[in-house]
Amino acid sequence: MSSGVPVLLFKEGTSRNSGRDALKNNILAARTLAEMLRSSLGPKGLDKMLIDSFGDVTITNDGATIVKEMEIQHPAAKLLVEAAKAQDSEVGDGTTSAVVLAGLFLEKAESLVDQNIHPTIIIEGFKKAFNKSLELLPQLATKVDVSDLNSATARDALKKIVYTTMSSKFMAEGEELNKIMDIVIDAVTTVAEPLPDGGYNVSLDLIKIDKKKGGTIEDSQLIRGIVLDKEVVHAGMPRRVEKAKIAVLDASLEVEKPEISAKISITSPDQIKAFLDEEAKYLKDMVDKLASIGANVVICQKGIDDIAQHFLAKRGILAVRRVKRSDIEKLEKALGARIISSIKDATPEDLGYAELVEERKVGNDKMVFIEGAKNPKAVNILLRGSNDMALDEAERSINDALYSLRNILMEPYIVPGGGAIELELSARLREYARSVGGKEQLAIEAYADALEEIPMILAETAGLEPISALMDLRARHAKGLTNCGVDVINGKIIDDIYSINVVEPIRVTRQVLKSATEAATSIMKIDDLIAASQLKSSGKGAGAGAGGEGAEGGGAPSMEGLS
Repeated sequence: MSSGVPVLLFKEGTSRNSGRDALKNNILAARTLAEMLRSSLGPKGLDKMLIDSFGDVTITNDGATIVKEMEIQHPAAKLLVEAAKAQDSEVGDGTTSAVVLAGLFLEKAESLVDQNIHPTIIIEGFKKAFNKSLELLPQLATKVDVSDLNSATARDALKKIVYTTMSSKFMAEGEELNKIMDIVIDAVTTVAEPLPDGGYNVSLDLIKIDKKKGGTIEDSQLIRGIVLDKEVVHAGMPRRVEKAKIAVLDASLEVEKPEISAKISITSPDQIKAFLDEEAKYLKDMVDKLASIGANVVICQKGIDDIAQHFLAKRGILAVRRVKRSDIEKLEKALGARIISSIKDATPEDLGYAELVEERKVGNDKMVFIEGAKNPKAVNILLRGSNDMALDEAERSINDALYSLRNILMEPYIVPGGGAIELELSARLREYARSVGGKEQLAIEAYADALEEIPMILAETAGLEPISALMDLRARHAKGLTNCGVDVINGKIIDDIYSINVVEPIRVTRQVLKSATEAATSIMKIDDLIAASQLKSSGKGAGAGAGGEGAEGGGAPSMEGLS
């Protein structure tokens, strides 16, 4: 610029924010998103109504669903959305906590930046506080005995976990909530497989959830087998088969068409009849083969020809067609069957077994229930509810509860909920900060301050005065009551949060700290925001023509702008 000639580094229309302005801009965007979710935290958290561009309505207080449904534009806020998604995919719970905590970390960091503390020092302090928290968590955790999943002790412990997860989201209470909790626990303990080194492997893909409108949540049930959202294919087939021997096919019961185009010249009606008879014989042979190995139920991934349906019905075999591949694989696990790809090579050992296969009417639809498998390794939860929104919210709650149980079976340690673990970590981090000293001490104390906000938010949603509640909690923790937390349901502070069954799996708490700290430090590292201008759509007229010329580089100004 010394010679009076400007240097153009970016394409025209590019905007740039740098230094303190860029950092404050990013922190503001992330904090705004966190503030939106703040009121959804805890069992008395409020719901958000989200309306998409098609007018579809979602009502939920599930953090993952809220951030997915909202069309966030700001790149820094998108980092928090990614943190929430990572939290959801890793442990399935704690998404709201992760986003809110990341916002709180950034809020405290911003006040340190205002005191001219460099972001690098703040990041280093946050990392030290995070590593110290990971070191402290196992010391504050309690081991859960899940060695025998059928024992009353283990079941009671699992029920506490499910209660904490579902009480913050699930709309039902009392008997309805108890029934759903029992269904969730039964589902997980059925598919859990013990590992040689202790603990369990739980594949949630083996738990299928179906939703049907009608009835109430209390009408929901667990099927130790699979429910197919299909009808029996032929009117002449039985609608109920007991002690079913089930052939699970991924081959079609149809005459396969050749892969190449072919024409057949027919010169007489006898030849047409011969072709049709041969086709019928081919299909009859397939049905006879299935009947000969003892199958009285056929579940087919592909199509079943009308003639094959006729022969199946004559044999008294119940058949269902066009079943999804995922359901076919779950049936294989649930029934102890082997998927049959070649019917002519099928053997009696390939068949699965179920006590009952029956077509039932659920709501306005017919469904095929396959239940009573001897040792099912896949199960089905059938959810009922009065409307679609209630069913969607119930499904989200159940998914979170399934993840919580999986977490506790993989790592059987729990920490106190109700803000107790956050407050205890906060107190111990303050002691640790004094041993670190320097400017990093301020960053570690800021991290501790942010953790303390979680019980304050819970106290606020419970209708308590947040500052008084925090002072009370601090005083009790100072006396050594490490499990003291907020009883949000009854709106009071209690000395032992375990006594009201408010507990968290250690994996969830660890992942919340990890997701929130990583998101906050990622945003703190950014000191330049360079945004290319939006591509302009080419329109008509002189103004649009001028814009079209530079469209590749973000679009030039219109003629009016240049005049």
